[in-house]
Amino acid sequence: MQFPRLTLEESITIRELISFHYFEYAKGFVFEGEQHNFWEILYVDKGEVEVRADEQVHVLQQGQLIVHQPEEFHTVHVKHSYKPPNLIVIAFSSDSQAMMQLARKIVALGDRERNLLSLIVQEGFQAFLPPFDSPSEHALERNPAAPFAAEQMIKLQLELLLITLIRRLGQPALQDKGRLKQSSLQKEKAEHDIVASIVAYLQAHLAETLTLDTLCQTFHLGKSRMKELFQSQRGMGVMETFKVLKIEQAKTYIREEHYNLTEIAGMLGYTSIHYFSRDFKKMVGMPPSDYAKSTKARIQL
Repeated sequence: MQFPRLTLEESITIRELISFHYFEYAKGFVFEGEQHNFWEILYVDKGEVEVRADEQVHVLQQGQLIVHQPEEFHTVHVKHSYKPPNLIVIAFSSDSQAMMQLARKIVALGDRERNLLSLIVQEGFQAFLPPFDSPSEHALERNPAAPFAAEQMIKLQLELLLITLIRRLGQPALQDKGRLKQSSLQKEKAEHDIVASIVAYLQAHLAETLTLDTLCQTFHLGKSRMKELFQSQRGMGVMETFKVLKIEQAKTYIREEHYNLTEIAGMLGYTSIHYFSRDFKKMVGMPPSDYAKSTKARIQL
């Protein structure tokens, strides 16, 4: 018996990865611009930034992504009135005609797209060696200790992200949730809202020394349920999330240059500069003093 074979069509195919960056820019940063023969996506993970695409100028907010098509001249400018941004920039080559549906598009990513982009970034950090934050460094160097098939995972997830965006732009009325059981959707939304409320509470109390017991009492949750929710939604515990939020805010304060390190430590609930520096170095990979120097240097690039 013969079995006929169907060659699967590929509507979006990424042939090469050109660059992979995660930038944390300070106020006043200006990238004078470039033009190249491949595609590039820029996503605002935090803050806001002015982006020029040929003759058009856009101000992108947190959660928005722009797609630069080949041969499009584009620039980046962080004005002094803006909150310092964190940007994900990924450049790649693709000959797929379907990519033109995304050319010059600005899209506010939903949860699904943000999760895909998060997976891409996680794989990229493991697949390649740093630096990831230098505008002048584009060559990708493979990490000998990268997980199995890390580069292929980046390719597949990036293709899936682009396909998802094209589908959403082409069929805005078609929602994945319409194919889910309503009860499952309601449960997922409820859990998402609970975690979002807790994170907002943490963000509003960064100057305090909160405990797990206090948070559980405030939100009427048991410790095991709190752990389950945060591991599911954020991949880490609630207290680790609190510490991450503190350090992210510390990085913003440092880039804004309004306070010294001792003041920043106190504003974030640290009893001493020593504990602040220890946590900062553990998360960022360098002491806050070195981080301050590195961000200042980026303004002059």
